[in-house]
Amino acid sequence: MSGNKQLTHLLVGAAAAAGAAAWAIAPRSFNDKRNNFVPVVPQVWYAHRGLHDAGSGLTEQYAAESGEYVALSRRMAMQAGYGSPVVEGPIAPENSLASFAAACEAGYGIELDLQLTRDGQVVVVHDGDLLRVAGDPRRIEDLTYDELTRIPLFPAPAAPGDAAAERIDFAGGQPSTPQTAPDGYYQHVPLFADVLRVVNGRVPLIVEYKFDDNSLWGERDEALMQRGDELLRRYDGQYVIESFNPAAVQWYRKHRPEVCRGQLAEPPQPGQSDWKGWFAGLLGFDWMSRPDFVAYDWQGGDLPQMRATRAMGATAVSWTVRSRAELEISDRWFDRHIFEAFVPERASDKA
Repeated sequence: MSGNKQLTHLLVGAAAAAGAAAWAIAPRSFNDKRNNFVPVVPQVWYAHRGLHDAGSGLTEQYAAESGEYVALSRRMAMQAGYGSPVVEGPIAPENSLASFAAACEAGYGIELDLQLTRDGQVVVVHDGDLLRVAGDPRRIEDLTYDELTRIPLFPAPAAPGDAAAERIDFAGGQPSTPQTAPDGYYQHVPLFADVLRVVNGRVPLIVEYKFDDNSLWGERDEALMQRGDELLRRYDGQYVIESFNPAAVQWYRKHRPEVCRGQLAEPPQPGQSDWKGWFAGLLGFDWMSRPDFVAYDWQGGDLPQMRATRAMGATAVSWTVRSRAELEISDRWFDRHIFEAFVPERASDKA
């Protein structure tokens, strides 16, 4: 084979590979959006898991700015009727009714997470278990909603030796839920239906469907999609949906094409053994979901896959910006931002 033919074959192969890559990560087409009257992601700031005074992002790393954020959270929650200045411990922990009410009072959109309980209720909680948020290692899928109502989120520390203040009983080495609700003010994992009632269309929502394994799909996953969407169908307010699991976003592509949908992703890590996760970080499964927006780790906005999908029409949403310095970097690459631990502009200022 002559040198010219070899070069031609290489160029054709490279063009084919580039075309395949572009097809794989392409978002929903303009005609599809137009035909289904798909709204855009509303142009507001989105409070990560609500405007909260306990939970994600409130670490020493962000302490310089988080004090103002926590103060705003507590002030807005009390303005909405939750807690009081004399409450010990958190008033509006992450993914609680109080944190969502606080975000509404401040004029921020809300990002939140959906899961199913043991009795099939759609609840709003991020982690698969309660260890981080309540000191209880049990999983959401193993607890009923009734049990969740008696487990405080980020409970106030018990006084030394005060057995009555313990929130979780450990009978035989295993945690068990108290038969009665704890005394005093506290927040618990809420029903999604109650969250929608509290928000009541005041601010836009980004609703994330959460799964244990984003490479699998089963009956409970299908049930979460159906029950979550049933609630959203009856909701009279602005919302978009997203998930790390491309099958969940594909579910909306198939069943609810009129809903604005987003693919969550994060950059592939060097040496990552999970090839599906690595490929998802390259947006390689977007051919399944054909998203309207891509929600990506705030540090990855300038990666080639994000540049390409944005150039093809996808809205870029950052997660999760936790300081003004991080915002200054990510704002060059993203159209919307999910934030926590610092106070950005109000929603009315962003528009």
